[in-house]
Amino acid sequence: MAKKKTVYEKLCELASNLWWSWQPDVTQIFHLIDPDKWSELNHNPVLLLKEYSPEQLDDKLSSLSLHSRVNVAYRRWLEYMDRSDTWGSTNATILGHRCAAYFSAEFGIHESLHIYSGGLGVLAGDHLKSSSDLGLPLVAIGLFYGEGYFSQHIDKAGWQQESYTEAKTENLPIIPAYTPEGKPVMISVTTRSGEIFAKVWRINVGRVPLYLLDTDVPENSQEDRNLTARLYGGDQRTRIRQEIMLGIGGVKALEAIGIEPSVIHMNEGHSAFAPLERVRNRMHEDGFSFDDALREVAASCVFTTHTPVPAGHDRFDAGLLEEHVGPLGDQLGLDHHALMGLGRVDPQNEGETFCMTVLAFKLSRLANAVSSLHGVVSRRMWASLWPWRSEEEIPIGHITNGVHMPTWLAAPMRVIYDRVLPTKWYYKTGQADVWAGIEEITPGDLWETHQALKNRLIHFSRDLLVKQAQRRGNSDAEIGHLKTALNPDALLIGFARRFAPYKRADLVMKDMETFLKIIEDSDRPVQFIFAGKAHPADERGKQIIQRIFKLTQEPPFRGKIVLLEDYDINLGRHLVQGVDVWLNNPRRPLEASGTSGQKVVLNGGLNCSILDGWWAEAFDGSNGFAIGEGRTHVNQEIQDDRDGLNLMKVLKEEVIPLYYDRNYDDLPLEWIARMKNGIRTLGWRFNADRMVMDYAEKMYLPAAGGLSSQIKGDSSL
Repeated sequence: MAKKKTVYEKLCELASNLWWSWQPDVTQIFHLIDPDKWSELNHNPVLLLKEYSPEQLDDKLSSLSLHSRVNVAYRRWLEYMDRSDTWGSTNATILGHRCAAYFSAEFGIHESLHIYSGGLGVLAGDHLKSSSDLGLPLVAIGLFYGEGYFSQHIDKAGWQQESYTEAKTENLPIIPAYTPEGKPVMISVTTRSGEIFAKVWRINVGRVPLYLLDTDVPENSQEDRNLTARLYGGDQRTRIRQEIMLGIGGVKALEAIGIEPSVIHMNEGHSAFAPLERVRNRMHEDGFSFDDALREVAASCVFTTHTPVPAGHDRFDAGLLEEHVGPLGDQLGLDHHALMGLGRVDPQNEGETFCMTVLAFKLSRLANAVSSLHGVVSRRMWASLWPWRSEEEIPIGHITNGVHMPTWLAAPMRVIYDRVLPTKWYYKTGQADVWAGIEEITPGDLWETHQALKNRLIHFSRDLLVKQAQRRGNSDAEIGHLKTALNPDALLIGFARRFAPYKRADLVMKDMETFLKIIEDSDRPVQFIFAGKAHPADERGKQIIQRIFKLTQEPPFRGKIVLLEDYDINLGRHLVQGVDVWLNNPRRPLEASGTSGQKVVLNGGLNCSILDGWWAEAFDGSNGFAIGEGRTHVNQEIQDDRDGLNLMKVLKEEVIPLYYDRNYDDLPLEWIARMKNGIRTLGWRFNADRMVMDYAEKMYLPAAGGLSSQIKGDSSL
């Protein structure tokens, strides 16, 4: 008979699988054990449990009457892991034999695991979570960044300062990956300047294993030990070395673990060397020629491109490529010219650098953008790769991004959903009919729940502002003022994303006279929360942060415009759950998709956005607000002026009046109607479950040879 597990052991098992991170009842248990410590430890249950001996924890749980809750959570987890009646078990059975492998340079799963920088990583994390919920056979490959992405602090001058903190694996839900023989996995990638070694870690994300390669091993030189220290850090040489480790090393790691995937999914071009390693394997193991092996491998590879911004596509010169990929080229039977040609739009153009996105397109047979408009932009952007096709025939489709509902939906909102949606609705969030019951929510319930979340955000923001000010050495008077910043009764607009110049965080300030009038209107007050990081090398992005910071210090704006430091998943969670309006005003069409606004929708917030990315296919006139009409001027300055005017127009004529149009019970009924319409029409569409089902049906199953029927016509006839 198996020994009965103690409550301490059950909690440790729960902490070891990131499933807990999207289960509010489980996170609540950890929170209740020690609220202050839970916050101090950045919501890391592994660290929290280290604060107690088994006996101390048992006493603590007894005093809080939590034993039964732990037992229920543990049983739920076991049932979740053992479920066989999932969507994947019916609709993606061929992947059960040989799974799909999802490669990404970053994964944003939880704030305590610093292997993400922003939207791309959070999207990847949501992809894994929904794959787990759906029971889709999937493994994931990434890199373990010992120092992660930088922490952000704003100094007295308003300038962004970066710092890094080393993560200790013993404080994370991470274990070594093992070979089938039970040995820790160690792989190496050969370059002209020597071998680079990496050990492999495993993190369990529900049912999905995430394998992370780590070059901090004694076999490496100090330079190579530092290779995976920082995400998006270092120069071009560091970048290509990280990318050969992700792509080539990732395929080798899967092979060492004993996993033979039927599909390789490259999430952005960082992992585009992976198919080349697969080609080498087919040539070595099956005796194929390079061309035959490439044809076989490419048919099983899919590629997702995420950026319409040229600077977002990694490019390397001939010397870097030869040093790092030359040995693989030798094994493929390719000379330097042929190897470079794989990453060039024009293989004969000696002046063209090697582009990872071009390589990914050439080594995959199914490719997608991440919104409908981004698909149009991508087909136009990469049309030169298929000069014999018309733009409409370029083989780049689109699967619009979605967000993982259980991760981003606030617990109080879920209570409302439970009342009006079908039983076990959370297993079917990608289905439109499941959301019809949203119309049954009473206006008062929805509004008061939203107000409670808004108040939580305001108190959270005040605490952060005080800590920021104390660190800068501000006066007691200044700190005291921050304790009352933001008015719970005023319209609250949030803007939080990467501070890249094209995202135009300061567009609302283009007409300062009008902006000041809006801020100073005592009858219909408006306030703004800004948050976001600029890349360490982005001076223009840092200047925008500085401009906003200085504005927060000026008397007319003090306490009404605030800038919160160190935007991460935790801060993002509070923002998307508490704002009234989510502002998004990039230069169209440079926003590939955007997902933060989708998280706002789930919690009853309204989007006010340029018709770009996902919003271009989402806005229907009554589920949020649009800035402009989706037109783009060839002159960037004119475009910025036009968009600035349109932003002020929609704020003054639509957003603000609608928010303050109240009935006798102080309810903005028309506003609430838009909230409900937004949830009902957008919640199922821009949902990671729907997104992952689309990837499975339109990408993975065809690539794995799992379609029962597929007929392609000849468009030239």
